[in-house]
Amino acid sequence: MWSDVDLPSFIWLWRVAAWAMGLAIAAYLLLSVSGVWLATSHPRLNWVARPSWLRWTHIGLGSSLVVLVLLLLAIGIVGTIGHYGSLGHSSHLAAGIDATLLTAASAWSATQISPQRPWARPLHWLTGLMLLIGFVRVSLTGWDVVQKYLP
Repeated sequence: MWSDVDLPSFIWLWRVAAWAMGLAIAAYLLLSVSGVWLATSHPRLNWVARPSWLRWTHIGLGSSLVVLVLLLLAIGIVGTIGHYGSLGHSSHLAAGIDATLLTAASAWSATQISPQRPWARPLHWLTGLMLLIGFVRVSLTGWDVVQKYLP
């Protein structure tokens, strides 16, 4: 069924994926900046005044990143099945699943941050840093995939 889908009908899907990846990278970079700002303006540190909107902006960006990564995963699965009829044709699938799991782990650890759970903040930072490696990997393997689809 899926393998009978004509590739040109999927061009719009690749455009959505390209925009979603660009927005995901932008969200990640903004999350990094706002996360460092949150950390250095923590009330116990008193280094820099913390604007009241900063925490909610960070949470909104994080939520947006989760949605974008899930959208990218869905597009990758639908597009690959539509083109090949099955999954697993490159290392991009593993890279995408890793990036999705790291995004989910980072989001989950963020919900655990509290004075009662001192382990959550370092875990959130660690998964965020690992996600940088995940995004680099998924971008590099994704470039190879894009080359297969271009005429």
